[in-house]
Amino acid sequence: MTEQDAVTTTPGRVQAVYFTLLTGNTLAASLIWGVNTLFLLDAGLTNFEAFAANAFFSAGMVLFEVPTGVVADTLGRRASYLLGTITLATTTALYWLLWFWQAPFGWWALVSVLLGLGFTFFSGAVEAWLVDALTVTGYTGSLERVFGRGAAVAGASMFVGSLAGGAVAQATNLGVPFLLRAAILVVMLVVAAFVMRDLGFTPAGRAHPIRATREVVRASVHYGLGRRPVRYLMLASFFTTGVGFYVFYALQPYLVELWGDEGAYTIAGLAAAILSGSQVIGGWLAPWVRARFRRRTTTVLVSLGVSVAVLVALGLNRSFWLALVLLVLWGLVDAASHPVRQAYLNDMIPSAQRATVLSFDSLLGSAGGVVIQPVLGRSADLWGYGGSLLVSGAFQALAFPFIWLSRRQGDAADVATEHGSGAEAAAGAVAASGAGPDDADPATGPRPTGPAPTAPSDPTP
Repeated sequence: MTEQDAVTTTPGRVQAVYFTLLTGNTLAASLIWGVNTLFLLDAGLTNFEAFAANAFFSAGMVLFEVPTGVVADTLGRRASYLLGTITLATTTALYWLLWFWQAPFGWWALVSVLLGLGFTFFSGAVEAWLVDALTVTGYTGSLERVFGRGAAVAGASMFVGSLAGGAVAQATNLGVPFLLRAAILVVMLVVAAFVMRDLGFTPAGRAHPIRATREVVRASVHYGLGRRPVRYLMLASFFTTGVGFYVFYALQPYLVELWGDEGAYTIAGLAAAILSGSQVIGGWLAPWVRARFRRRTTTVLVSLGVSVAVLVALGLNRSFWLALVLLVLWGLVDAASHPVRQAYLNDMIPSAQRATVLSFDSLLGSAGGVVIQPVLGRSADLWGYGGSLLVSGAFQALAFPFIWLSRRQGDAADVATEHGSGAEAAAGAVAASGAGPDDADPATGPRPTGPAPTAPSDPTP
């Protein structure tokens, strides 16, 4: 997009495009979220194989996160989005064929990896596009507000999609929601081709793609894993995202089991619908929640503690109606804290490396899904879904130390209230000094060399 486009485009228009893409993508994706596990079981897979297929999806995200993040940072965020839409529509149709043919597990593993490829084109790219576009159009409000509204929009779309997917499966069969998903993705491909333009970012790969790719990867490691507060926050996602993948899909058969009717596909869709409704409310509450605490990491830590407690309660619970209440609470705390976490992370990342660093974050979460989902799936075979939810709570609790370590670094983004007060200033100070990312205090700039003085130190296909 030209400089003139950047001048005439407003932050409101940028948000409108973002919410449009978010609505279409979430509606398409959520059509199968409520019935995905039942779909895999209906195809003849065991619990272990079903969640192993999900793990291969996560493995695909691990394999392709960085390459597709580089695509977004070199060829452009729009190019990445369009490639993701094409890939996801194709692999969704292949999923339907595997179900129709009752294919053996090996084929499910292969297509699940390719499905993960489709999602990696989205992860990081759309979020990076939004933040860059808001910056160049002069937005100075809090990112929590935009991400919170996005969560609410996505939650509303997820509510419609998950209920519709369950109802369609009930009226027809478990395969039809997958065909509808592929069709909506084709529509979104056309929409994005017309309304999405790279704004506030010039793709480096148009001139020197190989050199640009090498530089983007190096700088992304520098500003991602190389910076302590970012590194610890991303390591925590190994546990929170890994567990989240499993719990979301385990809740479908868990609620059906509590209800007592294996053919109640609408009940399975109810799990996703409840989480989506909670996401709408939690997304709108995100700015309010942020205002209650001085530090963003306080919000993340509190929500993590509530989430662990809810998972333990779900594991011990045997009442369908109490499970619904707990599910609402779990969805609320996650939806209210996620925009805060994303704002904290984005305010620590320079624009030029944003998509790739965000992809690193998603990669670590997907890696958690690769390891954790099969373990929890096997625990469901051994001890039932209740027992697997107890184990899920234990896994998620392992994220606490990493969030705390990120907090202890005292990054300026932890207390920022407006977008733009964290990443770029810190990046400029580091670049000007030639210091590495761990040699800089985000609040005061690079530390002097030599002995340091002693000073107290203070969380789907």
